Amino acid sequence: MTPVTLELGGKSPAIVHSDADLKLAAQRLVRGKFLNAGQTCVAPDYLLVHEQVHDELIDLIGAEIKDKFGDDVLQNTDFPHIVNTRNFDRLSKFLNDGKTLIGGRSVREQLLIEPTVLGDVNWESSVMQEEIFGPVLPVFTYSDLNPMLDEIVRRPKPLALYLFTQDEQLQNQVLNQVSFGGGCINDTLSHMTSHYLPFGGVGESGMGSYHGQQSFDVFSHHKSVLKRSE
Repeated sequence: MTPVTLELGGKSPAIVHSDADLKLAAQRLVRGKFLNAGQTCVAPDYLLVHEQVHDELIDLIGAEIKDKFGDDVLQNTDFPHIVNTRNFDRLSKFLNDGKTLIGGRSVREQLLIEPTVLGDVNWESSVMQEEIFGPVLPVFTYSDLNPMLDEIVRRPKPLALYLFTQDEQLQNQVLNQVSFGGGCINDTLSHMTSHYLPFGGVGESGMGSYHGQQSFDVFSHHKSVLKRSE
């Protein structure tokens, strides 16, 4: 038997509440979602946005995409390609879900899909049935976060969760109510870069954790010995 830890994936939600710093949220969501064209295990998989800030946040995300990747991402030779044709075709089907708010173009011959944000999706949409692992971001709006948290909880436990809010009571509610591997408040991805934080999943998103001291511990056997006096 060989000790093993599994860091898997899943549908990692990002939540932007009404009191969030929207410009900061847009910057960090674009970085987190479109790094390596979304082909990372901890990329935000879908976005929940309070209805009061939805339109402004979408505008800021669009501006941030242009700032980071240029006016025509398909001409940007630094933007990553999709790993293979099979995954390109799988992702392309998601582009037909809902309403395209940003992006939506692709070039199959080059395995390129530009950063895309989708609105008017629902929990039964095909884009919500599996981990996306690509540059497609479905967006939901909410007025009351509680039903959205219920939807997250009744699905497989995500590898990551990202919450943008200054409300400490809301932060505590989300952290206590939702089981997930790890995550950030007012940021994305950074939790996995710290050697002071164990990184891993829970349930279907993984088992065990590693990084820093945790990497040593997870593959070490603590030999239990009890010695009694005669």
